[in-house]
Amino acid sequence: MNTLFDKIWDSHVVQIVKDGPTQLYIDRLYCHEVTSPQAFDTLRDKGLKVFRPDHVYAMPDHNTPSDQQEVINDPVGRKQVDTLKQNCEEFGIKHFAMGTLDNGIIHVVGPEKGLSLPGMTIVCGDSHTSTHGAVGALAMGIGTSEVAQVLASQTILQSKPKSMRINIEGELQPGVTAKDIALYIMAQMTTSGATGYVVEYAGSTIRNLSMEGRLTLSNLSIEMGSRAGIIAPDEVTFEYLKEREYAPKGAEWDKAVAFWKTLKSDEDAVFDMEVTYRAEDIAPRITYGTNPGAGVAIDECIPELSTIPEAEQAGFMAQLKYMQFNPGEKLEGHPVDYVFLGACTNGRIEDFRAFASVVKGKKKAENVVAWLVPGSWLVRKQIIEEGIDKILEEAGFELRLPSCSACLAMNPDKVPAGKLSISTSNRNFVGRQGPGARTVLASPLTVAAAAVTGVITDVRKLM
Repeated sequence: MNTLFDKIWDSHVVQIVKDGPTQLYIDRLYCHEVTSPQAFDTLRDKGLKVFRPDHVYAMPDHNTPSDQQEVINDPVGRKQVDTLKQNCEEFGIKHFAMGTLDNGIIHVVGPEKGLSLPGMTIVCGDSHTSTHGAVGALAMGIGTSEVAQVLASQTILQSKPKSMRINIEGELQPGVTAKDIALYIMAQMTTSGATGYVVEYAGSTIRNLSMEGRLTLSNLSIEMGSRAGIIAPDEVTFEYLKEREYAPKGAEWDKAVAFWKTLKSDEDAVFDMEVTYRAEDIAPRITYGTNPGAGVAIDECIPELSTIPEAEQAGFMAQLKYMQFNPGEKLEGHPVDYVFLGACTNGRIEDFRAFASVVKGKKKAENVVAWLVPGSWLVRKQIIEEGIDKILEEAGFELRLPSCSACLAMNPDKVPAGKLSISTSNRNFVGRQGPGARTVLASPLTVAAAAVTGVITDVRKLM
């Protein structure tokens, strides 16, 4: 009667502290340049070594420029990237350096290299570590002090979260993607609706998602407040991971798959909470506010103030004031200034194929600045091998270099104050894409539609 979450958690328990947390063994620690420096300093201060350096992988991504990667002009960003390299050299950790073919966004590189595998416990000092749950792993973002714990002991102290299953049943309509599923769920449950839970995604719609779609959905789990998002591994997972660089090979592969097939919730498993949604109810989505749950279907209007609970009206109006929108306004047809395709949410090959399918034979709108940023060098290589770069070039777009880019204002790709960006990234917080920048979250298809029309557009009208 165990859930998939129970099975992974229980198999990694080292010890249970009486009246306290559980000591959990960690299979994989990912480090990037922003949250790891203090953790390494902690080890130095205590005279400790990294306990299992072969279980740790590091790469810079947040500060990496997307226009060139010869130099980082920002001194803070440059120091963070240099410090990561030095820490990896000192402690014997595998480092995928900026500008090398192994580099990219850590939550894109992990799965595509086969470093993230079913049944693993995976942590990183980054909230969107939940992405790796798409392969059937328990993947959680942790704080800097916890990164130091894992470096020193390959374990972490955690209180066991509750379990939730979100079922999506039915067939997605044309123009609807995994990104729209996630934005729909957040609008239904709010951005705190899964706080304290590990969410398992299930149902026929989820089983029919590609691995890229599952990675997008798991990536956004954290935006509902959940500790992690997880999807049971199946043939889609195995086909995706087979022959990946770090995945098991030969007889070890067969042995691994046999085990991975056991990683699913028992039929009689009981969850602390369970909800079901219908795929047919989901349309292409956009956000209007400053949290990912503040969104509507693209052909709907922003809610009227009278429909908002009185206790939430002040916050609702504050969001609209920042975004320069009004209650009851329809956003379809609203001009956009910037479009961003990329991030650990939508920087994979499938996302670029989707974007290209919309812009092929069309031209970029003159009023739009476009940043099309692959999530890794492997994704960029695939884009070129498939000729997608030529489609983008003919439509007036430039393919940039792998980076977190405009997902967050920690590198040169910042949206200017007051400008409106339609973005495939994961957060639309105040100033997330740059001080004063306004962000509308959407899928690669919807972002592509805006890129060629210059306004927020229902992609179904272009299909």
